[in-house]
Amino acid sequence: MIEIRLSVGYDEYEEGTRMSSLIEKLASSPDGEKLSILTIGDWGQAYENSPESFIETLISHKDSFPNLTKLFIGDMGFEECEVSWINQTNLSPLLAAFPNLKSLSIKGSQELSLQPLVHENLEELVIICGGLPQSVLQEITNARLPELRKLELYLGVEDYGFDGGIEDVLPLLKGDLFPKLTYLGLKDSEIQDEIAIAAADAPILDQLHTLDLSYGTLTDEGGEALLASARIKQLKHLDLSYHYMSDELVLRWQQSGMSVDVKDQQESDEDDWRYPFLTE
Repeated sequence: MIEIRLSVGYDEYEEGTRMSSLIEKLASSPDGEKLSILTIGDWGQAYENSPESFIETLISHKDSFPNLTKLFIGDMGFEECEVSWINQTNLSPLLAAFPNLKSLSIKGSQELSLQPLVHENLEELVIICGGLPQSVLQEITNARLPELRKLELYLGVEDYGFDGGIEDVLPLLKGDLFPKLTYLGLKDSEIQDEIAIAAADAPILDQLHTLDLSYGTLTDEGGEALLASARIKQLKHLDLSYHYMSDELVLRWQQSGMSVDVKDQQESDEDDWRYPFLTE
């Protein structure tokens, strides 16, 4: 089994290279049958172009990739395209086309949809973005993913696509959506304190081994709620890295006896503004 990454640079795109042709070439090569991990980077001016055309190509050649189990759509750095500018599309047809898929990672949320979000074997879903639309959160809430073990969501900020609120996150904390979930990441959020307070005594904690609330604007308000929770202490690991908690609370976490990550402490700016790790 092999891993392959496909990408179209700016100059290559200007010269006529298209992601669809790279996929067709891969499908006709001996590597196609052995492919287990496929990473799609920049497909050429992703800030203007939807991935829809090459998604259709990938689906049309699905039989050439019988062993594909891990797929990443949009793996590109800011020098290629800012995360908030990456165009996406409805990616649910990929799930229907590849029933053996175990992991789907997506970067970018412009025009992103996962409707319907149904898969019998998917174990990992990761969405990296500067702002996750309420519509996508609802699609995840309504999903049927009986084998899902890991759900990692960058929620982001309103200016770059997050148009929901804590009420849209709460269903993910009930513990009745994904019975096999053991890792939940609700991270990179401008409402990280609200999420932390809601998560502190959430039923989902009884099945998790890891809760990831990193990369957001967590302060002592949310940190205190978590530290006071008996359910939180049942976790194998709690990730609070990149945060705005005080030195005093960081020390208390370090002395708590828990496996907790509180590195990368941030400071509010002069106007008391706090920023998640990834936005634009």
